[in-house]
Amino acid sequence: MSTTKSPRRAGASAEAATLLDGLNRHLQALDGAATDYDALLQLIGQARFVLLGEASHGTREFYRERITITKRLILEKGFTAVAAEADWPDAGRVNRYVHGGAEDSHAAAALGGFERFPGWMWRNTEVCDFVEWLRQHNHKADPGQQVGFYGMDLYSLFRSMQEVLSYLERTDPVAAQRARSRYACFDHVREDSQAYGYAATFGLARSCEDEVIGQLRDMNLRLGTEMSKGQAYDELFYAQQNARLVRNAEEYYRTMFHGRVSSWNLRDSHMVETLQALDKHLSTAGPARIAVWAHNSHLGDAAATEMGARGEWNVGQLMRERHGADAVLVGMSTHHGWVTAAPQWDSPPHRKRVRPGLPGSWEALLHQARAPDFMLRLRGNADLLKLVEQPRLQRAIGVIYRPDTERQSHYFDTHLGQQFDALLHFDETHALEPLDKGPIWVSGEAPETYPSGV
Repeated sequence: MSTTKSPRRAGASAEAATLLDGLNRHLQALDGAATDYDALLQLIGQARFVLLGEASHGTREFYRERITITKRLILEKGFTAVAAEADWPDAGRVNRYVHGGAEDSHAAAALGGFERFPGWMWRNTEVCDFVEWLRQHNHKADPGQQVGFYGMDLYSLFRSMQEVLSYLERTDPVAAQRARSRYACFDHVREDSQAYGYAATFGLARSCEDEVIGQLRDMNLRLGTEMSKGQAYDELFYAQQNARLVRNAEEYYRTMFHGRVSSWNLRDSHMVETLQALDKHLSTAGPARIAVWAHNSHLGDAAATEMGARGEWNVGQLMRERHGADAVLVGMSTHHGWVTAAPQWDSPPHRKRVRPGLPGSWEALLHQARAPDFMLRLRGNADLLKLVEQPRLQRAIGVIYRPDTERQSHYFDTHLGQQFDALLHFDETHALEPLDKGPIWVSGEAPETYPSGV
C-alpha cells in the first residue's frame, strides 16, 4: 500500500473542505498491517453474508485485499463458501480442485474452465494463488470446515445444459434422453446464446421456455426425492443448479433485446436465487456463512444509486431486504492508476491507465484524505452518515474501460452512506495480472497525454 500523504485542498470549496475534515476524523488508515481489517471484522460480527465489491474487474488491489479479508473470514469466523460473479459450471471445476479432486494438477489448470470473455477476471495470479491456498486449507480442515468456491452468474447457457446431460447420463439414461430432447430446441442456434435470444424475441424461431421449465421441474423433483431418502446429494444439487441456470439464462437472453433494466434485474435476481439455494444446501449442519465477490454495481445497494432511480435492483439491495444486518455490504474505490480491461467486448486484455477521479466525484474527494488507503465504517456511524448524505458521482469500470467517454460510460450518482456498510479506498492502484497476458497487455498502453491531448 501507499505511504501517508497530506491533504490536497487546492481549489477545494469551503463545503468540500468541511466534508474532507469530517472524513479525516472517521477514516481508518490501511497500511499493510495484520490488524488492518480488525475494525471491519468487528463490524461484520456474526453476519452470515459478507458482500465484497470492487470498482473494476481488473484492479490488483481489489482482488488482493478481498482475498485477505476472505481468508480472515474463513480462519476467524468459520466462513465455508465463496460465491463469485462467475459461471456455475466453471466455478464448479475450481470447487472440485479445492476439495482435493484429481481432475486438475494445479490451480491454474483448475481455472481453465474460464474460457469465455473476460478470461482474466478469474484466470489471474491473485485468484490462482487463493485457489491454491484454499486447497491447502481444505486438506488440513475437518470436513465440516472445508471451503467451497461457487459461481452465481448466468451466462453459461449451453455449458450448463451439457452439465445436466452429463449428470443424467451417469445416473439415469432414460431421463438423460428426455432432457436431450428438450434441449434440442436450441440446436438451430449452434450454441450462440445471443442468436437464440434475438431469434426468439423477434419471432424468427420459437422460444424454448417450456422445455427449460420442464427440465428444471424434473430436476427439482429428483432433488426432493433424493433428499427425502437421506442420500448424499451434492452432485445432484450441482446438476439441479445448472438446470436452474439454463431456465434463467434462456429468459435472460430473450429479455436482453427488450432493454437494459429487465435483463439486469433478471441477472441479479438469478444471483440471489443461487445464493439462497447455496445457503440452504450448506446449512444442513448449521447456518452457512458466505463471502460474496462481485462488482460494486452488483453488491452496493441499488436503491441508493442512480440505478434504483431507473428501476434496477441488484444483489446488495435484495440481500439487505431478505437478511437485514445479516448481510454486510463492502465497497472499494480508487482514484488513479492502472487497470486490466478491454476496449470493447471480446477484445484481448489491455493494461490501461485509469484517469484521476472526475471533479465532484467520491474518488476525487477521497483522494484528498490524509491517508492514501483507508476504510470508512458507514453502518451505525451517524456523524459520518450525515457528512456523506448528499449524492456524488462514483466510478464503475467493468470489463470494458472507455476513457474517452468516461463520464457517460463509467460514472453514476450514489448516496454512499446508504450504498455500503463500509468503503475501502486505495488511492493508487495497479493492473490485475492475467494468467494469459498476450502481447497487448505486456506492451501496455501508450504514454498518457490526457488532458493535454498531445
